[in-house]
Amino acid sequence: MDSAHVGDIVGALGTIKQHDTLEGRTRLQRFRMLLAIIGPGLIVMVGDNDAGGVATYAQAGQNYGMALVWTLLLLIPVLYVNQEMVVRLGAVAGVGHARLIFARFGKFWGAFSVGDLFVVNALTIVTEFIGVSMALGYFGLPKGISVPLAAVLLFAVVAGGSFRRWERFLFALIAINIVMFPLAFMVHPSVSETAKGVIPSFPGGLNSTLLLLIVAIVGTTVAPWQLFFQQSNVVDKRITPRWIRYERIDLWVGIVVVMLGAVAIMAAAAFGLAGTDAIGNFTDAGAVATALRDNMGHTVGALFAILLLDASLIGANAVGLATTYTLGDTLGKRHSLHWKITEAPMFYVGYAALLGVAAAVSFSPDHVLGLLTQGVQALAGVLLPSATVFLVLLCNDKAVLGPWVNTMRQNIIAGVIVWSLVLLSLALTAATFFPNLATSTLEIGFGVGALVGLLGGIGIWFARRRAERRATEQTAKELGNLDPDEVEAIDDIELSRAERKAILEADRDAWRTPALDTLERPAFSPVRMAGMIALRGYLVIAVILVGVKVVQSIMG
Repeated sequence: MDSAHVGDIVGALGTIKQHDTLEGRTRLQRFRMLLAIIGPGLIVMVGDNDAGGVATYAQAGQNYGMALVWTLLLLIPVLYVNQEMVVRLGAVAGVGHARLIFARFGKFWGAFSVGDLFVVNALTIVTEFIGVSMALGYFGLPKGISVPLAAVLLFAVVAGGSFRRWERFLFALIAINIVMFPLAFMVHPSVSETAKGVIPSFPGGLNSTLLLLIVAIVGTTVAPWQLFFQQSNVVDKRITPRWIRYERIDLWVGIVVVMLGAVAIMAAAAFGLAGTDAIGNFTDAGAVATALRDNMGHTVGALFAILLLDASLIGANAVGLATTYTLGDTLGKRHSLHWKITEAPMFYVGYAALLGVAAAVSFSPDHVLGLLTQGVQALAGVLLPSATVFLVLLCNDKAVLGPWVNTMRQNIIAGVIVWSLVLLSLALTAATFFPNLATSTLEIGFGVGALVGLLGGIGIWFARRRAERRATEQTAKELGNLDPDEVEAIDDIELSRAERKAILEADRDAWRTPALDTLERPAFSPVRMAGMIALRGYLVIAVILVGVKVVQSIMG
């Protein structure tokens, strides 16, 4: 769709020519190539620890100590599995996530998916400007100056017409995250208390307030915008299938950074405010910085405020680009950081308008903005199952990914993730409707839900095996009525496992998705269609319930 998406890989830390390969390269040369690739995975992960993330992790630490560290550990496989799938989609298909959804599922489902993204992303950017105003407000700069200044800076960085310059600026912001180490050290953390938090527990009982926070942690750690941003950024950086293994390393680097940052923020609030009246009374991230200053000294408060400012700027940049990348995919307009403003006006006008509207909304009353921050993260967590379902369907589409389609193991892990997220949102729904619901009842519900998911997974596996068997029988007829088992063994007669693997790797490196307009759109079976409609209907209800919970909190 966009000619700027083809050419040399021009990264912040190096360049790779369009037709370069790894053959004949020394270890040092391979390392330099890895440095050139690093970017999309690191940026999307660090952008995940945005203003809403800082506020959510600080709330967890201030209200529950280190008791919720286990939620972060459980989210590591979710982060990797989801983002690795979009890496493959971007590198192989060469188009953004929204473009694939519209092309493979049609305008109806595409509009639903993009509509969710635009609403949540716009609200998310509002929370980023809230973070900017709180952070700079700590140093005495009024909101009337800090917010417009941040908006101008964010636009200037993106509108330079240079992908490398933009990525270098983001790397400079990411480097500031180093302050999380002295911050965590200066609050005198307890290793034993942190270790206890690894064991799953529900402090104070599994009620709607705790569930909303857990959903918010899920939503801020694994947000839907990440899928759209990383796939489009992989495409914009011109990463092709031969570099997927390096992009996976990039992703793991980002995951390590985001997990360290989340634990550091949680620890700063938990240990830095221990023994004060602030414990258990979270209001917003700005108040955390002030409370840390009053209890631990100006340096600790300033470090927290710097981390909040940095997170807000990175988050606003990444979320804004995720939105305008998607807008370009949807409208079929140029959408690349390689273009100048005059060459891709729609891309930059959309980005500027998004920043302007979000900056204006951020001037709403403070008590509303504080609760909006948590509500946005919870909405992202509730909507994540829907985004992940589309992602899994695309990664099983052989016409799109060819030899890069999901393996059975990847599908099992993805299925477990989707069902776990659905169960979590179901629990939030039940706790909102019935606030006095006992913890044991919710735990039983989780157990029943897990059993239903297991039985459903077994049923899907048998159905898939039956379909594969039928396909094999059909092939046997075409080959002269051979026994199906003989057909399955034909490829193994002449090729060893190592030879088959080498052929597959060579096929993968060279395989690209054909022009999407030439592909026949996959047909939804009645069962799949019913499941998609049921999921969509339930998510609408869940979104309404999150809104109800936030309104209840605003009204006390």
